[in-house]
Amino acid sequence: MPDLLVKLYNISDNSSVYKELEEKGIKIIRPMTPNKYKVHEFVLKHFHEGWANEVDTAFTRFPVSCFVAVDMATKEILGFAGYDCTYKAYFGPTGVDETKRKLGIGKALLLRCMEALRDEGYAYAIIGSAGPVHFYEKCCGATVIEDSSPGIYASLI
Repeated sequence: MPDLLVKLYNISDNSSVYKELEEKGIKIIRPMTPNKYKVHEFVLKHFHEGWANEVDTAFTRFPVSCFVAVDMATKEILGFAGYDCTYKAYFGPTGVDETKRKLGIGKALLLRCMEALRDEGYAYAIIGSAGPVHFYEKCCGATVIEDSSPGIYASLI
């Protein structure tokens, strides 16, 4: 899967995306360090240990370099997205509970991370080893970086 490049200076106001989710009772938040174990457990339960380890790195940064989607009624985590976890300016890992997909959670998490990267001084972001290329092209104007597969993951053991 190729890496993608996002021009962060082209990311526009996405408040309507977040408002639409909030109307469904879902809020995108930057978790506090005491919630690290909850995020780790969610990622481990719904995805895999590698991603859980990557997102743990988000909690070593200040501000914490991840966001979660939370059901405000139950305080249940529905999805997560990290950035600057494996490499600087990299988006990911990210995932949404399979039963909560198609609600706009993934898009909102992606855009919130792109805004955070931009606000922290990056001009570009890289989406590493992107699976749903069309999704990223549509949501944030990502473009394929030629000859980028397997990219930074080539030396993964």
